[in-house]
Amino acid sequence: MRLNRREAVAGGIALAGLASAPARAAATGFPHAAYARAIVLDGLGGFSDPYGKDDDARFSARGAAELRQSGTTAIHLSVNEVGNEPGTWDKTIANIAQLDQIVADNADLLVHAKSVADIRAAKASRRIALYYGVQDTSLIGTELDRLALLKSLGVRIVQLTYNLRNLAGDGSLEPGNAGLSKLGRATIARIEKEKLLLDLSHGGQRTIAEAIAAATRPPIISHTGARALNDNPRNVGDADMRACAQKGGVIGVYWMPFLVANGRPTGADLVAHMTHVRNVCGEDHVAIGTDGVIGKTVIDEKVRAAQRKAFEDRRKRDVAAPGEGPDVFTIVAEWDDHMRFKHLADGLARAGWTTGQIEKALGANLLRLYGEVWV
Repeated sequence: MRLNRREAVAGGIALAGLASAPARAAATGFPHAAYARAIVLDGLGGFSDPYGKDDDARFSARGAAELRQSGTTAIHLSVNEVGNEPGTWDKTIANIAQLDQIVADNADLLVHAKSVADIRAAKASRRIALYYGVQDTSLIGTELDRLALLKSLGVRIVQLTYNLRNLAGDGSLEPGNAGLSKLGRATIARIEKEKLLLDLSHGGQRTIAEAIAAATRPPIISHTGARALNDNPRNVGDADMRACAQKGGVIGVYWMPFLVANGRPTGADLVAHMTHVRNVCGEDHVAIGTDGVIGKTVIDEKVRAAQRKAFEDRRKRDVAAPGEGPDVFTIVAEWDDHMRFKHLADGLARAGWTTGQIEKALGANLLRLYGEVWV
């Protein structure tokens, strides 16, 4: 994973400058004043600056302005290399150092948040808070002390598995669905001891269910969809989402092709998944976890070639989920610009969500969860 100032990625693959949004009517529905005061958190996401050069240390004026205009308060960034290949630990440590340098070079725009107080302070100072997480424990394995080291480097969220099996348990693409291992239970206990947030995204069904049962603190499924609406292994069933909520956890809905069978979700599809999660789990347990990049993007031949290469790499590593493809982009096209979260708020309002419910989904639910777990 190459990190630079122009592009900080969400879940391993993000292409600065993906798809340009089609023309749309002016957004209506959710009051602008309410949006401006809301805490808006992307429970797994990224950002880009398509207007600068790769070797620029600082954001371009336009890129910084659009990031501020987006209304985004904070973004959970994935910092690790996923998979069971050697070298993932060293690469992850290097990624953290690169992100820290991006923040330092853009201190008037970005802040590395390690607490809820840091997120609130970023909102007050009109900066965007970045908080770090890892999307696999393969880089930890049996060396559980590494969790304490990651915490000391600012990591606050630990996802137990990626799509394949690791020593902790089975990921969502493992056909055996073997569930949680003894080491997985010990890993959860250490995650909780360090007051880190346990993330069960990408988990196999039994892994998710058994991990929720083993957890003594609220967990999260930071980026997923409702399996009841589209039967894809990256989506989670109602029973497991409800169990997560009953432990005080939160379910973040992504803006991924897995929301629909054709791989091209609309705003209405996204709203339908969020509404389903709200109805199953309650309004205090639904959130955003886009697994995408903030900013209007443009698909051109260079980007198409990069997507084909990225998909081929994922296919060879056997981590590509059903619904991924060489020409499938991780976007909700009609809302694909830097105001995407305002478009979402408008869409939820048009679907009958109250102002209070929308504010919870935009970020208040995640902020509550972080405040309970990180202390």
